[in-house]
Amino acid sequence: MFQFFERLVDPYTPYIETNKPSRRLWPFLRDYMQPFKKVLWMAAVTSLVVAAVELWLIFYMGLLVDVLSTKGEDEVWQSHGTELIWIAVFLLLFRPAIQVVDVLLLNNTILPNFGTLIRWRAHRHVLRQSVGWFENDFAGRIANRIMQTPPAAGEAIYEVFDAMAYATALFVGSFILLYDIDLRLMAPLLIWFVFYGALVRWTIRTVGPASKRSSDALSVITGRVVDSYTNIHSVKLFSHNETEVEYAHDAIENARVTFQGEMRILTKMELGLVLLNGALIVAVVGWALGLSMSGLASVGAVAAAAALTLRLNAMTGWIMWAVSSFFRNLGVVSGGMETIAQPITLIDAPDAKELELANGKIEVKDLTHHYGRGHGGLEALNLTIQPGEKLGVVGRSGVGKSTLGKLLLRFYDIEAGSIVIDGQDISTVTQDSLRNAIGMVQQDSSLLHRSVRDNILYGCPDATNEQVIKAAQQAEAHDFILELQDAEGRRAYDAQVGERGVKLSGGQRQRISLARVILKDAPILLLDEATSALDCEVEEQIQQTLYGMMEGKTVIAIAHRLSAIAKMDRIIVIDGGKVVEEGTHSALLKQNGLYAKFWSRQSGGFINKEKQS
Repeated sequence: MFQFFERLVDPYTPYIETNKPSRRLWPFLRDYMQPFKKVLWMAAVTSLVVAAVELWLIFYMGLLVDVLSTKGEDEVWQSHGTELIWIAVFLLLFRPAIQVVDVLLLNNTILPNFGTLIRWRAHRHVLRQSVGWFENDFAGRIANRIMQTPPAAGEAIYEVFDAMAYATALFVGSFILLYDIDLRLMAPLLIWFVFYGALVRWTIRTVGPASKRSSDALSVITGRVVDSYTNIHSVKLFSHNETEVEYAHDAIENARVTFQGEMRILTKMELGLVLLNGALIVAVVGWALGLSMSGLASVGAVAAAAALTLRLNAMTGWIMWAVSSFFRNLGVVSGGMETIAQPITLIDAPDAKELELANGKIEVKDLTHHYGRGHGGLEALNLTIQPGEKLGVVGRSGVGKSTLGKLLLRFYDIEAGSIVIDGQDISTVTQDSLRNAIGMVQQDSSLLHRSVRDNILYGCPDATNEQVIKAAQQAEAHDFILELQDAEGRRAYDAQVGERGVKLSGGQRQRISLARVILKDAPILLLDEATSALDCEVEEQIQQTLYGMMEGKTVIAIAHRLSAIAKMDRIIVIDGGKVVEEGTHSALLKQNGLYAKFWSRQSGGFINKEKQS
């Protein structure tokens, strides 16, 4: 039975991805609710039926009190015996069945699957964002919103069909029931309903924004805490435990104050509700008693009116709490939308095709990119890299060397100019096909918190175990991998490397990154300080491996350590965002320009990073 209801909706059902999700709340939720249409209608109907049965029971108990007060026991059984038996059967069998279906739809179909669907689709959407998008936010805050928003949305939908549908039937049924007892009893209920509606409206208008502020404050805490934990080495290195504690304290205190404001609203709501419900009980029951003493209403009518008001007194608190919870959850969803509903700005062209690599010729034409600042970066850079050519790129820090690599990979859209590979502008081909054609080893060789094998397989998921080991051997990583063991006892290639590879040394991470790129075997190779984390002995070994990898490939090698690129076919020097020198290592030394100065100023193979005068 459980599996039947749990499988009514597949949260992973195929859907059409959009680059621009709705930024408005209800259209945003409506898109996610599409697979749940039939189930939501079923939940609404069952909730209404459950509420109608509750009201009918109150009405019937009133009739039963009248019957018992006017007839003897034998007469009651003779005239109503069969009816009472059927009522008993209904209460023992059919009423529980209806309520069980209602609960199964809400608890087993909607709640788990709706949250899962949102989390799955939101994660897919966020992963499609550009590198620059991630650089402008905390990873912790992004993750927090991915985790907070789905359950909040699920709870909001749950409240609609659990509490609000029930409340609608309860209030409408209450008016009908009191109308049937005595028309005049509707007056106090109507007055109460007006004030109750005003209280609900006030709660809705105040609790939603307050909840959004609380959600935002919690996201800030998560972002700051994760930032501290991710950079724990820096925290310890500079003995800044107290600084980080204070940094988090500010956010935690802000969240406390924000949450206190939200709770004040709910306390005021509870106080107003207690006063209203007290007035309702006194007015309806008192009026019903007055009518009864005047001979205008039966004992059963008084009993039914009293039972109804007591039921309303019990249920309105739950309904009000459900309504406030509904809008608090909408506040959380609204906050989450600021992250998961942002449009994808770095997209493939509508007619984008797969990159067709023939020779690997790269042409950079009037390339300008300042990251939107109007200065720095690259300025009208022109460069042609012939098929199979090995190009070294050097220059002071901040002149745009790494920017060239990021633009080649299309991590950012080019501000002006173009990059062409084998006659194809990279803006006209799919991002995946472009990046599949380029292997890159970065200076920051962070790894995934998975096994060594999984990290190397990232370069080619279909590779065999033998190919993984061969790539590791070429990267001079196999020997140390065999000696690895994690806290769970997993060894060698099955050992976990920790978040961003923190359980390994910088050189070990770099070698695993190299193995990953070796396994990928892409026709274009981009090396950004690829050997910067290696000691001299291992660097010499890896250099031989790299030169072997370069055979038949177009290579761009960015380096501060000039010994790493001295054997390149050609070396260019970038300064002021442009190519100011180019040639072989020996030719550039003879020019006695910037390259020669870098070479002469090196200490341990690095460029002196003094500012340009």
